[in-house]
Amino acid sequence: MDTRDLAKIDLNLLISLQVLLEERSVSRAAERLHITQPAMSKTLSRLRTLCDDALFTRSSHGMQPTPRALQLADGLSRVLGDISHLLAGPRLDPSSFSGEITFALSEFIGVAFLPALMEQLSRQAPLLSVRVITRIENQLEELALGNLDFAIQVRQAQYGHDFRVGDVGDSPLAILVRQDHPLVQREITWDHLFSYPLIKLYATHQEQLEVQQSTASKIPVADHPVGSLEISHLLTALEVLRQSDYFMLAPAFLLQQAEATAGITGLQLPQGADINIRYSLVAHQRTANSPVHNWLWEQITCTIRDLRTPMQRKMRQRVTAGTTDLLH
Repeated sequence: MDTRDLAKIDLNLLISLQVLLEERSVSRAAERLHITQPAMSKTLSRLRTLCDDALFTRSSHGMQPTPRALQLADGLSRVLGDISHLLAGPRLDPSSFSGEITFALSEFIGVAFLPALMEQLSRQAPLLSVRVITRIENQLEELALGNLDFAIQVRQAQYGHDFRVGDVGDSPLAILVRQDHPLVQREITWDHLFSYPLIKLYATHQEQLEVQQSTASKIPVADHPVGSLEISHLLTALEVLRQSDYFMLAPAFLLQQAEATAGITGLQLPQGADINIRYSLVAHQRTANSPVHNWLWEQITCTIRDLRTPMQRKMRQRVTAGTTDLLH
């Protein structure tokens, strides 16, 4: 769009022209616009120069618009209405919104949370496109750049003022093993645990750092003495658990997905190693005035809140060691 000619125009003149078309009187137009009659007459003169047309002529029945004025009237009210709507901001109708929203979340969270959210969104916002990224570094930077709309992540120690952060709960770490794993029948100690191979599921560098900081004083620092499998696909990792003596440290809420974790049970960490991982919903302040982002923030937090009570009940039934709840 070439805005050079448009920049020369006082858009207030268009408002004045609209009022003149409605009132057909300089005095009444001046009254509506809260200016003097001479000032309104001067405005009409400027309009005539701008449009190169008289626009109105006097008659015994007041001011009559010229053909040029009537031609302008056809689109003027629509243009002013569009400007008013633009500045007022859109009103969100989720049922007709057809944009795309991008989430960053781990596969742990996705398996536990995403099905319930998508079922809800498919009913309320059927045209919404959702893009989920499970493996992405520098999430805060990506939120600031607009490449992400939301991130559900391990809570970081600090967030800048440019971010909106909501607490969405915490979950203890659990030891996931197959149901007939030898560990199920014995006391869990670090020596017993570390005699079996470990599955390490992908986590972002920041998530790894936050978990390491929260567990450093509770999990032995020594390297795991036997083999390990590093993998980025949760469902494959769970299948390996079902068919081997591997174990995996994972948030206990994963056990709420009975289908995905069939044949797998959760064990508590050795005594004295209660470790809770806190999670946050994060968005950048650039979306603070976006109706769709604010609506989605509410949908996400409500979905997580509604999941937590049944999640606790399911996991009580699937944890074989002790009675401590694995989700808070």
